[in-house]
Amino acid sequence: MPDKTPAQEPGPGDRLVVAGGIVFAIGAVATLVTLAPLFLHTDPFPTVAYAVCMLMGVGLLLAGAGVLRGIMAGRKAAGV
Repeated sequence: MPDKTPAQEPGPGDRLVVAGGIVFAIGAVATLVTLAPLFLHTDPFPTVAYAVCMLMGVGLLLAGAGVLRGIMAGRKAAGV
């Protein structure tokens, strides 16, 4: 009978990194969608659609904050 190992608990900042990746992906898709009218020679989307593109930067900041949080927790655990 194989031993069942428990799933690894998410560390500090891991959920921020995942959330940042999801928000970044939403912003990337929005960017592709808002650039489509340029190539298809159609009417551009309203300004709100371009504001959604800013989620790429927000997602990058969230993921960076998660990485920094994980680094700080690792340093604290190491006693540095």
